[in-house]
Amino acid sequence: MSKKYFTPEEANQLLPYVREEISYLQGLKSQFQETYREREHLKKLQSATDDAMFTLECKLEFMEMEAQMRLQHLAASGIQVKDIDVGLVDFPALLNGEEVLLCWREGEEAVEHYHGLYDGFIGRKKLD
Repeated sequence: MSKKYFTPEEANQLLPYVREEISYLQGLKSQFQETYREREHLKKLQSATDDAMFTLECKLEFMEMEAQMRLQHLAASGIQVKDIDVGLVDFPALLNGEEVLLCWREGEEAVEHYHGLYDGFIGRKKLD
């Protein structure tokens, strides 16, 4: 399968979907952390039942599977999620014949930056 490259216009058209997925993944991560703390607390209690532990462990497994499935779907579309907490996403692109990553961060209105493949967020430059 050939590598997918995005134009800035294509990346911007996908932003509503990307925003929705990032928001959902952030909520799922928060739920996961809360359920994990609950499970750890329950482990310390002598009165904890096997059923209660099993239920929490199943919830954790299902949340992890759902997150992985959503991340895989984004990746299969060519979208690279770099950081769920920050909402940092890259879109592979060709700019003047050079392979770069269009870069978007949650809170930004549009995809307006890019960086080299190995420059990371710190190397972001404004698109012309």
